[in-house]
This record gives sequence, structure tokens and C-alpha cells, in this order.
Amino acid sequence: MNPNLEDQTNSPEVLLEINKLKKYFPVKGGVLQRTIGHVKAVDEVTFSVYKGETLGIVGESGSGKSTLGRTILRLLDPTDGQIVFKDSDISTIGNRKMRRFRKEMQMIFQDPFASLNPRMSVGEIIEEPMIIQRNLSKKERKEKVVDLLEKVGMSEDTRQKYPHEFSGGQRQRIGIARALTMNPELIIADEPVSALDVSVQSQVLNLMADLQDEFQLTYLFIAHDLSVVKHFSDRVGVMYLGKMAELGPKSVLYQNPLHPYTRALLSSVPVPDMDRKRDKITLYGELPSPSNPPTGCPFHTRCSEVHKRCKEEVPQFIEQEKGHYVACHLYTREDHF
Repeated sequence: MNPNLEDQTNSPEVLLEINKLKKYFPVKGGVLQRTIGHVKAVDEVTFSVYKGETLGIVGESGSGKSTLGRTILRLLDPTDGQIVFKDSDISTIGNRKMRRFRKEMQMIFQDPFASLNPRMSVGEIIEEPMIIQRNLSKKERKEKVVDLLEKVGMSEDTRQKYPHEFSGGQRQRIGIARALTMNPELIIADEPVSALDVSVQSQVLNLMADLQDEFQLTYLFIAHDLSVVKHFSDRVGVMYLGKMAELGPKSVLYQNPLHPYTRALLSSVPVPDMDRKRDKITLYGELPSPSNPPTGCPFHTRCSEVHKRCKEEVPQFIEQEKGHYVACHLYTREDHF
């Protein structure tokens, strides 16, 4: 983790900038299968990722976290908005131009078994990106594969085996090694430990932290476990129904959450101190469908502090204090209530 990001005393270098990013999926209907609507999976999301930091993204299932990560990497083409990586707008460039950026942007997937080709050996899986992207001899590629396996705590003989011969934690280590093959600057980790046993989760997180220091990596860490995000991240963004509800340094956001949704999420986190009581905030109703989101604030159908303006007007994502942003009418300067 980057110590300069918690207090924001320095001006860290921006590695990735997301500006009003949208990803809509068409909904087809009728005999002619015409577009009759859209699933707004990511809807006008704006934030920056600083070089060397870990930015955690949290939210309920269906909030758009994974779609956001895949869209940033251009695994999905954005509907609108900007993705600026190292001062280059990669939002609309073709696959040929995008190829050079893929070396510097990699992903660790949630399911380590599904993301590894069962017909390829571990050595072949890690070596494949080097064959495509780097001009290395067979000997150099083999040495690189062995080195990466050792970096993630796997032995050299792992190279000859296949993914089904390993446990979930070991497969995720292999996935991490593959992500490091091209020496990337940015890694998007899509719930990398959610499919693992609790005892293994800490080992993988500690490995990722060590690799971040060694390789000067920047992480966009997507998760639903708020305790894991607090332990691993420098800053935290909270998503709800495709939009960013709140974003700030983890110490500020966990101690002083502003958005009612953030407060509800944090109230559900177990507290290890039995003598410490926490008032749990219950969210009533279901998460609305992203194909038919509510008017106004997307959270107003479940919010206990809803006002008329919340139902009619989408709140702006504004900075309330240094580095702490929130999209909520409770904190706008004009009094419309």
C-alpha cells in the first residue's frame, strides 16, 4: 500500500483516469429482436487511480463492479465516456493499437479454475503471453516462467502439471503469475480471494501485497468483503446500481461514511470486540433492476432518509472534503427540502 495516499499530503501521479464511463447492454425483444431497452451496468462512473496505490471497489452483487473492471481493460467496449491510461485515451482505439496497452494492464479473475485453460500445462499458460507479446527465445521464456512461479511460491516442477492438479489457492497463484508475465503497471483483481477458503485468503492477499512492493504495481481491487477491502486498500469506492456512491481514503470512509448506502454496508461488518455494540442498518426491498433503474437517486427506493428531491434529481458526485466524494442530496449546498 502507498503511504502517501492515506493523508493525501502529496500529489500522487495519476495512472488511470475514468471519466463518465458507461457500459450499457442492449435488451432485445419481439419477433425481430429489436432493442427495446438497455441494462445500465455502469452508468457515468468517474474516478482516478493513482500510481502505486490499491483502490478498492465494493458493492452488492449486481452493482456493476466486475463490468467496470472488464470495461476498463477493454474486454468489453464502453458505451460512452473516457478511459485514460498514462495520458492516452484508450476508450475507442482499435484492437491493434490496444495491443500495446494490454502489456501494461492485466487482470486476476475471480474463479482461478475457469480462467485457466485445462488443456494447457501451467508452463504453457504462463508462457503464452510471452510468445504473443515479447521477442524472447524458448530458453528465456522457460527461465521467466520458472522465475514467476517461484515469485508466487510455486516450485519449478509445477510447470509440467495441469490446473486440475492444484487447489484453489494454488490455481490463483498461477493466475497471479500469468498476470505478471508482461510486467504490467496496472492489475485489476476481480474478487481474487472470494472463491478461496478463509485460511488461504490471507496468504494470497499477503502475496499480492509483497508483489506490489517488488514490482511497483497498482491495483484496482474489486471485492464484496468490506473487511478484506479495509485491510488491503488505500482508498475505497462504493458502487450502487452502476454508479459510484462514495469514494475516499479508507480511514476517512470507514470512520465517517457519508452516503446512507455506505453506512448500511459498514453496519453489517462483524465487529470482533464483543463489548462494542454497533447499530445495524437494515436495507429494505430488493436491488432495482439496472434495466429499469429508479428516477433520481438510484438508492432512494431503499433509503430511510429519502426526500422529494431524491426521487426527481440524480445527485452529483462532488467532493465534500479533500479526497472524499459522495453522490447524495443530503450533502449538496443548496437546501431544496
